[in-house]
Order: sequence, then C-alpha cells, then structure tokens
Amino acid sequence: MKIVVENFKTGEVAVADAPAPAVPENGVLVRTHASLISAGTDRAVLGLAKKGYVGKALARPDLVRRVLKKVKNDGLTAAFKAVQNVIAEPKTLGYSLVGEVIGVGVRVGGVALGDRVACAGAGHANHAEVVAVPGNLFVHVPAGVPDEDAAYVTLGAIAMHGLRQADQQLGATVLVVGLGLVGQIALQLARAAGLKAIGLDIDRRKIELAKKLGAAVAAAPDDPDLDAAIAAATDGHGVDAALLTAGSKDSGAPFAVVARHCRDRARVVVVGDVKMDIPRAEYFEKELEILQSRSYGPGRYDPEYEEKGRDYPIGYVRWTERRNMQAFLDLAAAGRLDLKGLTTHRFPVEKAKQAYGLVTGGGDQFTVGIVLTYAAEAKPEKPAVKPAARKVAGKIGLGIIGAGNFLKATLLPALTATNGFDVRGIVSAKGLSAEALRARAGAQYATSDAKRVLDDADVDAVVIATRHDSHARYAIEALSKGKHVFVEKPLALTRAELDAVAVAAKAAPGILMVGFNRRFSPLVRDIVAHFKDRREPLAMVYRVNAGRLPLDGESAWVHDPAIGGGRIVGEACHFVDVMQAVTGARPVKVRAIGLNPRRADLAADDVATITVGFDDGSIGTVHYFANGDASYAKERLEVFGGERIAVLDDWRTLELVAGGKTTRKKSAAMQKGFAEEMQAFLAACRSGAAPVALQSYIDTTLVTLLAVEDLAGGRSQSAPNPG
Repeated sequence: MKIVVENFKTGEVAVADAPAPAVPENGVLVRTHASLISAGTDRAVLGLAKKGYVGKALARPDLVRRVLKKVKNDGLTAAFKAVQNVIAEPKTLGYSLVGEVIGVGVRVGGVALGDRVACAGAGHANHAEVVAVPGNLFVHVPAGVPDEDAAYVTLGAIAMHGLRQADQQLGATVLVVGLGLVGQIALQLARAAGLKAIGLDIDRRKIELAKKLGAAVAAAPDDPDLDAAIAAATDGHGVDAALLTAGSKDSGAPFAVVARHCRDRARVVVVGDVKMDIPRAEYFEKELEILQSRSYGPGRYDPEYEEKGRDYPIGYVRWTERRNMQAFLDLAAAGRLDLKGLTTHRFPVEKAKQAYGLVTGGGDQFTVGIVLTYAAEAKPEKPAVKPAARKVAGKIGLGIIGAGNFLKATLLPALTATNGFDVRGIVSAKGLSAEALRARAGAQYATSDAKRVLDDADVDAVVIATRHDSHARYAIEALSKGKHVFVEKPLALTRAELDAVAVAAKAAPGILMVGFNRRFSPLVRDIVAHFKDRREPLAMVYRVNAGRLPLDGESAWVHDPAIGGGRIVGEACHFVDVMQAVTGARPVKVRAIGLNPRRADLAADDVATITVGFDDGSIGTVHYFANGDASYAKERLEVFGGERIAVLDDWRTLELVAGGKTTRKKSAAMQKGFAEEMQAFLAACRSGAAPVALQSYIDTTLVTLLAVEDLAGGRSQSAPNPG
C-alpha cells in the first residue's frame, strides 16, 4: 500500500510502499477514501525535522534529557545507536481521515465490514491507503456527509473541545484568534451553538473566508475599527471568551491581543501551540481565567481509553474525544457547518509531496484545507515480491516478527554478526516499521501478516521480538510449523500460556530458545568455573537498580498485566535465570515481598525482594528495586560458597576471591552475552540441539509468575513441575 512518510533527518516528504497493517484486536482496519492535512501541526513537525541536531535539541529538550540519561547509563555508543535508530525510522504523517471498514477486531462491537467511518489519531489515522484504528478513535459517518467533509473529523473535535472549555451560554460572544483550519471550524461551531463569533488573523484572505462562512466580525488585530466593532457586538462589555487557535510557540503576543477585548472575568482558552507568556497586569485587573484545551477532548493521551478501548461512563464524562467526533459529524449532517468552503486544494495521495510543498510555504497560494484522495480500488494486498534467491549453503533462513527498538539496536546486530542467517521476512503490525527494517536487514520482504513468515518454507527459524502478550502465541505457532524459535523474554504471561508453550515445544522438531542472554556472558562462565569443584550449596544476592517506569510514560505498557505482565515477569526473569545458570540447579521454592511506593504515578510491584530455593540446597535473593537513583550501576551479583566469592558488577567488572587472593577482570563495555547468545542460537539451528534445556526456561518463567502471585497476597510456594 501507499503511505506518506517524512524523513526525520531531512524533513523530506515521500510516498512509500509498505505492507498493510494487520487487523487490530481492539479496532478496525480501514481502507482510506480521503484524509486531511493539518497544515499547522504538520508544518511544525516538518519544521522540526528540517532542523539540524542543535535545532532539534533546542526544540525538544525532553529528548535531549533522555539521550543524556542513556549516555550516562549505557555509554556513548549505545546512546548514539539509539538516536540513529530514531532518526532513521520514517515517521508517519496525518491524523484525520474517512474510509471503509475492511476488517473488524475480535474485541470490537457495533461496527461491520463496509461501514463508512471517520478516524482520528496520530500513528493510527495516517495518510495511508489502509490504516488500523483502535475502537475509541473511529466513529460512523452519517448518511449525506461527503467523504471530504468527514475527513475533517479530528480538526472538528479539536475545535469543539476548545469551545466546550470556554463553557459559554446561548447569546455569548466568542473571539477566535488564528483563522487556520481549527479557527475557521471553531467560528462555525460557535455560530451553530447560538454564539456570536468574532475572528482575528493577520492574513486578509482568511479574514474574508471567515466573513463568508458567517463570522459576525472578522478583522486583523491592528484594524483601527476593531475596537468599535467588538464594542458594538458586545454592548460595550467585551467578549465572554477567547479561543487562541493560532500557532505562536515563540511568542505570547496572542494573550496580549485578546486581553483588551475581553470582558471582566472572561475565559481565555489555549487551543493552539502558544507560548505561555502572559501580561500579568491586564489579566490580573480583569481576573481573566486561562484554560488549556487538550486536543480532541477527554480520553486523549490516555492509553486505557485510546489503545485499549475503555470508554468513560457518559454519566461522568459527557463529552469524550469520540463523542466530540460524532457530534461534529452530526452537525455536518444537519447542514450546520460549511466544510466545503474550507477545502482549497485536493491531491491524489501519490502527489502528497506536492501537497506538503504548499504546507511548508511553497509558492504564494492561499491554503486552508488540503485533502488527499485515494483510489477506490486500493486494496490491503501484499506487495509483489520477487522470487527469493536460492539460499547459500549453511545459511539459516530467518523470519523476524517484531521491529521495535530492542530488535533493531541489539538483537539484529548480534544476529547479523554471526554471518549465519539469511533474513527472509520482517513482520510488524503497522507494516511501515517492517518495510523500514527490510533493506537494513537485507530481507526479501516486509509484511504485517505473521502467517506469511510462519508459512514460508524457506524460513527455518523465527525470532519473536514483539510485545510480551504475543510471545507465547507466536512461539506456539512457529513451533507447530516446525521452525526453530528464539523468543525474547518473557516466555509467557500466565501459567496457562506457559503450559501451552511447554506442550508445543516438547512435540516440535525445532528447538526453543528464550532471550536470557546473560547466562551466555563470558563473565557468567567464569563464575561457574570458579565454583566448579564446590561441595556445598551456594548463597547468591542479585541487586538490581532497575529505575522507574512511570505509569503514564511511553513504556507504561510494561506494567499492564495483560500486555507487559509487569516488571517482575518481564525483567526479573533475567536474574532468576542467571542464578540457575550459576548453580546448575532447578528452583523449587519462591517467596516474594514488595514495597508500595504510595504514589499514584508509580507501580506498586516493581520494588520487591524475591528469594528462591534450589534443589541442590542453594539459595538466591533478587533485590529488584525501582526506587533508586538511575545514575548508579544497575546490576550487582554476589555469589558465596566453599570459602570462595564472586562479585559481578554491572557486567563490566568481575572479582573472583579464593584462598585470600582476588582476581579481577575488567571490560570497557558491558558483557551481557548477546553476541554469544546468537552464536548459540545459530549452532542450535544447525544441529537441532538446544543449548539450554526447555525445563530451565519453564522453571524461570514459573518462578516469576509465582512471585507476582505472592506479591498480590499469596504465601511461600513450591514451584510445581508443569511438565
């Protein structure tokens, strides 16, 4: 399919080919009819991309802080690779469209194939022939509303939420500053709500358009007749509310402009990106109230609402973003809005680059609404792929499911370095990520359909690096197809999933490996060798300074039991596995106790101590602490036994103590075993012999699942044998 993307390094816009996305479980797949370019937002996005490194840094200091933190924690090389991954990934554009439903997820109701829907959401409602949209980000289009009008749905919801924040009654006067798309729509919505609408802009053509579309007054801020016109419209009192829909991120001038036109105790609602530089004296004297308007309305930026489809009860939240979208389309259906008058340009999606040339200032054409159109016969079919070349003898045909940052930055380089894999297919749910990675990995094809890789007879092995909730499912499917399987940790999120994986792995001809890379580190081998002649159990302490993952951040999904499984299942499994590798014994008992941070923004299960008993009498304690200073070293393992000690500090330093002497080994880089792990996977694929026993993976995963149960209120438990 065709999709519009920008190069974040250069700011260049292009129309790319990518596989269509898969049908989301909690959403719909939509074949796009028309999409709207939001000139203000996209101009800012493209402007940022065109900046150099310094310009990007000044514009996004939050990203700079994240990079500096990564440099401090992981080193300059790792941080540089992470930045390059972000820059190299093409970025999607667009967030407002209309189309036809061609796929319905199993967790979505009230919609059928063939329904016409309007869709919103950056990263979902992109400029693309086919899009995957979560359940709370699409609404049905009423009969009689043309596609091009329905494509305005997101901008309409933004304007509507801004007007709702103004909270004015019938007959009030609203001043709108900035007559771009959102401003023009806000004027029409105000008029439809029985309010007097006044518009200000510096562009004479936009002023004339506002007058044509029904504004009571429209003028430039410096118009000498403006004060008199507003006084006449408000009986000399001033406006009841002002909406700042302009883009003015470098100046707070709009605040000064509206202050003199507001009545006493009026409301000023910030809808656009306006610098919060407020003339205090004027706002103090009139006691003006300033409110922010957060995009489309309640639900925006809440992953529980947008990604998982959990609606807010109408009795508590009358106007969510989805209800705003529907209300906007209902007004359009009733003939209360003139959206055709806003559309100044139309382009087929193939000419998106030309369309964006207008957005970024190419020429002197008057632009407001720019609509991209899509051919009716566009299909979500797989792109044609040239027949794969015959594989070189000894190479392992590889399929990769998942194209996230960890795969790109860590697993793929380690796989490539073995020189033993021939990457055939890359799978990513959204498709574009897979296509972006295809050339880099030297893959034959990119797709959003995992079945294509699983059914590919030339794929001998599969790497699974998706989000945690799909690990077990993909592992079972790949094993059932006779593939060798490498799945990132965790192996499963529930006991039922773990049992199913165990059954599938025992019956499969292929081997199963789980991404417990640390056990392959040369430093772990040195520890094992240090205690090789021991005649007594070991005592181990593994301290992990994990660092915070807030509940509202980009990695918050890890905390979700249904998606990430929580940090104990998702990460603490690493440390249990290392203790298994060091002892060579099976865990038979686990006990966990946690600490509640008593903060609403933090999880209550990622500060915990887990004690594990092993069948050889050894004991190990994992202190998984997320409440420390992230600048401090992350991991430290201490092993005691037989008058010997081993201390491994953050995978860079190892001290081996015996007979009163200490041997020290140091490394400039962390030796976490990724390269050795992939060499082991390659050898396993060639020989059919797994480097780690299946039971070990099952035991480790079961320990973490039992630990989570214990943290939730259970008691000390023995680890049952699922096989």
